[in-house]
Amino acid sequence: MIKFLIIFLFVLSNCSSIKKESKVENTLIKEDNLKKNFNSNIEINLNKIIKTKSFRELKNNYGRRNIQIISYNEKKYKIKKIKNFQNFEPNIIFDEQGFVFFESKGTILKYDYSGNLIWKKNYYSKQEKKSKILINFSLDNKNLIVYDNISKYYKINLETGELIWMKRSPSKFNSQIKIFDDKFYAVNSENVIFCISLINGEIIWNYKTENFFIKSNKKLSIIIDNRIVVFSNSMGDITALNAYDGSFLWQTPTQNNKIYAESISLSTSDLVLEGDSIFFSNNKNEFYSLNKNNGFVNWKQLINSDIRPILTEKILFTVSIEGILFVIDSVNGNILKSQDLFRKFKKKKRGNLKPSNILMGEDNLFMTLNDGRMLIFQINNLELVDELKLDNNSISEMFVYNQKIYLAKDNSIIELR
Repeated sequence: MIKFLIIFLFVLSNCSSIKKESKVENTLIKEDNLKKNFNSNIEINLNKIIKTKSFRELKNNYGRRNIQIISYNEKKYKIKKIKNFQNFEPNIIFDEQGFVFFESKGTILKYDYSGNLIWKKNYYSKQEKKSKILINFSLDNKNLIVYDNISKYYKINLETGELIWMKRSPSKFNSQIKIFDDKFYAVNSENVIFCISLINGEIIWNYKTENFFIKSNKKLSIIIDNRIVVFSNSMGDITALNAYDGSFLWQTPTQNNKIYAESISLSTSDLVLEGDSIFFSNNKNEFYSLNKNNGFVNWKQLINSDIRPILTEKILFTVSIEGILFVIDSVNGNILKSQDLFRKFKKKKRGNLKPSNILMGEDNLFMTLNDGRMLIFQINNLELVDELKLDNNSISEMFVYNQKIYLAKDNSIIELR
């Protein structure tokens, strides 16, 4: 149980008691105050028992993780340097045997946790290997769905790496891939979502949303729940469809139709689903809670972030592009606390820094930065307890397996334990 003294917090923040019918404007903190510490003396005390969430992957709702790293011992698994890795959002696939990633020229590797190579496969022609191939994965039981930046997608056996089928898309996928029943879902760079058979890779249905001639580098997000698939596009629209036949349910635009040119620079966080509420934010100073069933706005806040928020015990945690941590009541959108996590950096230095990912363990909040650094804070008081320099350039988001943290670099996989 969270030991926030909620009434005390609301008095300090000049907020009224929680009411569902309260207007959005009543919950907003003025933009000038977003860069200041708010209720920074209030400690965050979370339940010591972490509840395991079901269907984390389908809902992008990972919450707190069962990790308590004390020594931060670092282990590296070397790979051949991947070109064009910066701003890429890769993922790592884990099973009991080991983990799967890729390296230069589209070669897919599976290592065991001692660093031994289990298998190594490459399904690209000599000409294709010149294309600076970038690969992402999604796990289907004992098989992998693989998709790349040259419009190919295919299925391989996770245990052996053997190819099962291979297809080509009209344009590359630019989203997460979500697997549901015997199908998987992905959005391409034209803002078209596809429902594809896991059995043979054939397209079952597709649905086109509005498109713009400038493509987003940010990976688009998909969530699935109760036969509803909800996804974002590069224009900032959130769309819900029937997951079985692709029929339209609702759409909520987040950007003004008259200023579509601004969507060139739009960057939206992953969608996160909890109950009937969808949470996400963008770099246009907007944090939303939408109703999953009709797309109506539950509340909206002035928070400038494209990082996937963390939800635990009905409390949202997110970090703005400027390095401000926000603690938010997920029910009504009231900001309970904010604190500057970049306060140790001088003004000149912090101007070039940007958070890239956050992860919450039992006692610590982990945050990676765009310069290859990881900052580790105590959750209760947000005091900095450690700083790790993992690389000089971009690193992937943090992945958790068997109470260890894994990150990808352009030339290695890092394990922290």
